[in-house]
Amino acid sequence: MFNDVNFVQVFFSVLPALVVAFICYYFFSNFIANENQKRDFMLRRENSKTLTPLRLQAMERMTLFLERIDPGSLLVRIKPYNDSKHDYENLLIQNIETEFEHNLAQQIYISDACWHAIKATKSATISLIRQANMSDKVDSPDKLREVILTELIDKNAPSTTGIAFIKKEARELF
Repeated sequence: MFNDVNFVQVFFSVLPALVVAFICYYFFSNFIANENQKRDFMLRRENSKTLTPLRLQAMERMTLFLERIDPGSLLVRIKPYNDSKHDYENLLIQNIETEFEHNLAQQIYISDACWHAIKATKSATISLIRQANMSDKVDSPDKLREVILTELIDKNAPSTTGIAFIKKEARELF
C-alpha cells in the first residue's frame, strides 16, 4: 500500500535523525574513551607517587644486599672462627642466604628480570665460593679467602653485574 513517493518522503524525513544519532554516538564514544584514559592516567600518576619511592627503596636495599655479598666485602666482614675450610665455606654461604632471606619481600617492588638477575648474582657468588673451596690449593680458611680474592683479580665479582642491572632498571623509572 505504500507507494514510492511515501517511502522516499519517510526516508528523507528520518535521514537527518539518523545522521544526528550517528554523530552523537561518535562524539559520546570518543568523549567516554577520553574520560577513561584521563581517569587511568590520574590513577597511574597517584600510584607512581606512592610506588616510585617504594621501588627505589627496594632497589637501594637490593644494591646493599649485593654489596654485602660481594666476595671482597664478605671476606673482610666475616672472619673464620676455626681452622676448617668447610666450616668457613658454610659460614659464608649461610651469611649470603640469611641476607637474601632478609630481603625477600623486596621482589614485590622490582621487576621479574631484576629479581632473576639478583638471584643469579647470589647463586654465582655461592658457586664462586664453593669452587674455590674445592681447589687443591685450599687447605685452610685463610687460603680459601686468598683463592677467592685472587680469582676476583682476573674477573669482575658477580655483584658487579647485578648492581649494573639494578642501576639500569632505576634509570628506566625516570
